[in-house]
Amino acid sequence: MIDELRARGAETPLVEFKENYAEPAMIGRLISGISNAARIAGQESGYIVWGIRDHDLAIVGTTFDPATAKHQREPLEFWLNKRLQPGVVLSPRTVEHPQGRLVLLEVPAAQAAPVEFERTAYDRIGSATPRLADNPDRQRAFWDQLRPYAWETSIAQSFAGADAVLARLDVEGYFRLRDLPPPASPARALDALEQDRLIAPDVGGRWNVSNLGAILLAKDLRDFTPALARKAVRFVAYDGDGRTATVTHRDDFFRGYASGFTALNTHVNALLPVREDGESPIRNAQALVPAVAIREVVANALIHQDMTVGGAGPTIELFKNRLEITNPGAPLVAPERFIDFAPRSRNEALAALMRRFGLCEEMGTGVDKAIAAAEQERLPPPEFQAEENATRAILFGPRRFGAMTTDERRRACYQHTVLRHLGGSRMRNATLRQRFGVAPHNSAQVSSVIRHALNADLIRPADQARPRAGYVPFWA
Repeated sequence: MIDELRARGAETPLVEFKENYAEPAMIGRLISGISNAARIAGQESGYIVWGIRDHDLAIVGTTFDPATAKHQREPLEFWLNKRLQPGVVLSPRTVEHPQGRLVLLEVPAAQAAPVEFERTAYDRIGSATPRLADNPDRQRAFWDQLRPYAWETSIAQSFAGADAVLARLDVEGYFRLRDLPPPASPARALDALEQDRLIAPDVGGRWNVSNLGAILLAKDLRDFTPALARKAVRFVAYDGDGRTATVTHRDDFFRGYASGFTALNTHVNALLPVREDGESPIRNAQALVPAVAIREVVANALIHQDMTVGGAGPTIELFKNRLEITNPGAPLVAPERFIDFAPRSRNEALAALMRRFGLCEEMGTGVDKAIAAAEQERLPPPEFQAEENATRAILFGPRRFGAMTTDERRRACYQHTVLRHLGGSRMRNATLRQRFGVAPHNSAQVSSVIRHALNADLIRPADQARPRAGYVPFWA
């Protein structure tokens, strides 16, 4: 880890290098600044490393020992903890690097409020550590990042008896999703729910159900707050290609996202129009869009929505020619980078549990799978849109190459190039022809698509000196 931090070439807002300098007040300000900056950046932690020279990042070793260091006749860690509010768990580690002894301090991101040192909250901008209050934009960004964390840990129902908790949460579903045998007793069930922060003990042997517990495992979200009930997934099916067409189905799914995930997907897939497959002598009919694409995009919508947007929840709309999935909240990364970026979620605890339950991808490859499924079926490429306060994913039904728009062909070219690159190969005319189902004698049509993608700066030649080397994404 330390070698990777050094490989970045310089100190960053989340990484500070020191030799032996251990002035306690400076350490306190650094911990405050790095903790708050990590929350703004959406990262889980930052780092202070002793034993590295900051101007060239050479390892010089350190004599600093936080375990034995003292200040004002007190152990240094104790002295720091008294002055850091809210409290920060500090776990410095000695690292015997081959080039010298180092000390690594991992600083966790602020979780409930800005971390203050001696009643002042600090920030990190570059390698400077100014006061957080001196930059109102950064201060607003901090609270924007913190709100979802506060949402997950907020209380959906307080002072609930054990029987009420077990009646309102799908406990059997929870153990089934964790691939565990049913609990031997109610106490065992409550203990497991508490371990995952789905409930927390209240006074008098009562329990608080967190928003996280309710949104994932509620038997009926309406049993909790009206705000949670409005986070139910809404499904609407139209007898046409637009919203002016007749509504044939309208359903609200009030079960928790985890306990009701399979039923939701089954319902959507059951109502998909069937398309004829004229190219296969065996399989004569297929669903409008692949089931794996629906599953992955729906899971993304549930996990990455902005829970702080009031009065809105995820919506699934089925048209004769496409499926649209919309979730509240603008995306955290540009839509064209959904396919390759590591996952960033506003709702880290929710995302982590959905992954543990096996309902979404661990490494953020859900969008990749959806796009790959569309490619395999030679469908128009999925489209991801960033709206003012929402994110929309569109999965299209079948259209041959000749019926695709210029924008769709260009987007398909980019997505295909990314998938090839992530798989360790390059996009070429032949691979794109296969993706579109275009015959070799029509390769000029695919060459035109590649030129359009090049002109739009979506792709670039892998090697300018070798035209036949293929193409890679613009960011590669």
